[in-house]
Amino acid sequence: MSQARDHHHGHRLKHAHARRPDPASWAASLDESRCGAYIAVVVTVLTTSLVALLVCIGDAGLSWLPLLAVGPALAAATCRPRSVLGIGFLAVALGAVLAARTGEPAREQAVTLSALVAVTLASGLASLLRGRRERVLAAVRSVAETAQNALLKPVPATVGPFQVAVRYSAAAAEARIGGDLYALVPTPYGVRLIVGDVRGKGLPAVGTTALVLGVFREAAYDEPDLLDVVERIERSLARNLGPDDFVTAVVAGYPQPGRMEVVNCGHAPPLLVSHSNVTAVEPTHPAPPLGLRALVGRRPSLQVLPFSDGDQLLLYTDGVTEARDGMRAFYPLAERVARHACAEPSRTVAALHDELLEHVGGRLHDDAALVLLRKPTAADTAAASAVAAGPGTGA
Repeated sequence: MSQARDHHHGHRLKHAHARRPDPASWAASLDESRCGAYIAVVVTVLTTSLVALLVCIGDAGLSWLPLLAVGPALAAATCRPRSVLGIGFLAVALGAVLAARTGEPAREQAVTLSALVAVTLASGLASLLRGRRERVLAAVRSVAETAQNALLKPVPATVGPFQVAVRYSAAAAEARIGGDLYALVPTPYGVRLIVGDVRGKGLPAVGTTALVLGVFREAAYDEPDLLDVVERIERSLARNLGPDDFVTAVVAGYPQPGRMEVVNCGHAPPLLVSHSNVTAVEPTHPAPPLGLRALVGRRPSLQVLPFSDGDQLLLYTDGVTEARDGMRAFYPLAERVARHACAEPSRTVAALHDELLEHVGGRLHDDAALVLLRKPTAADTAAASAVAAGPGTGA
């Protein structure tokens, strides 16, 4: 169903993911392979039985025997070469027995059986080539997953003063890599984060993603002003991107208590959740995406939002808001955020992600990223401290 890749928390888990494939994905692949093999066997048995029945009770001679080739031909799509050859030669043996019962001339019997043998050998070769392609694809997926883990590093559940939850799903499930990006880092100037969407998909987008994230992580530590962070990304992209390439992004920072800064460069507006109200943070002065400023000549502006205890900020990519259901209706993100917002960002993001997949019927057609920050209240902090202290510490 889902091609979702959940970026789990923790350094150890990150390296575990880089070393081996996702067990759930591997199990799903194994189940599909077994299911396909079972179907091939069942269809082969039914076809063989039907042909045998028609030859025995009918008077059509050898005309039904070519249907025995259905078995090895179907098995080639799901079974290993050895199984394909076994099914094929069983079909040939049965064909020889049935052909002898028809009393047809030996020449015609030989032609029919030769055709069955040829189909069996061709099906075995097709199965062998399919297996090689699957192994190559598995290697590509492993490399892509490693690259994705290196670029989109897992985000801990707590960063600075914030509770954080992240969920990312790549539409290109076969490669497990997409064009969305995010990063969240603590700096001397407060927590800073970026969520963006690179034009394009696959390997060309990986280079741009690596460039943006590398420049952001470096500039976030060096530049006191958030606009200067954005300016450094813009200069780097202007030197390295093609004329038709760009990146939409929202860069945010929390320089001091109660103050959230947001710079929007052609990206979907973040959603601010405050006192159960959900508000889209539309840019006061819209700016072009990163990499296109030279064509427009308009600089982005800095928005300052009040951000109190209990407030939440959701950043996302257009793969979320542009997801459509069977009736072509868009996913109503703001409405669903209001429904699912709670004191645990991980629960909120998980509920949104599950509803998003349900909305599109289980398969996304574009990459989708959700990054949710929440400023805990004093009561949340006290409760967390009590849980960490454990029972009996006050004795």
